[in-house]
Amino acid sequence: MKFADPKPTFENPRRVVMKLNRSDLDYVKHLLGTIYNILKEYPSDSLKVVVIAYGPGMRALRRDFNKKELERIKSLMNYDVEFIGCLNTMATMKWKKDEFIDNIDYVQAGVAELIEKKASGWIDATPY
Repeated sequence: MKFADPKPTFENPRRVVMKLNRSDLDYVKHLLGTIYNILKEYPSDSLKVVVIAYGPGMRALRRDFNKKELERIKSLMNYDVEFIGCLNTMATMKWKKDEFIDNIDYVQAGVAELIEKKASGWIDATPY
């Protein structure tokens, strides 16, 4: 792969944000597969990926979601992919943090976090 200038490095990684706003299994599988694919293309430590879950997408981070996909999410976390959950969605649905997998970071408003990431130069690479 030919990288655009400036080339991604440890000091200047590509910063990619993806939104997880749906919980249908095909969408979640596709999103996670896309993340795995881009991780393969970039040298180690030259890519930072953040997934922001909000609305129906928060279901995909619950302990009772599809076991195989939860294992894939945990595996991505081991590759330093950050998953951020929306507290507003949780409050609306009356969900508690202990209903979700470990190692999720939380923000009050997932959409606002997405806006701020994009405003600060993060690339939105969310598939369809």
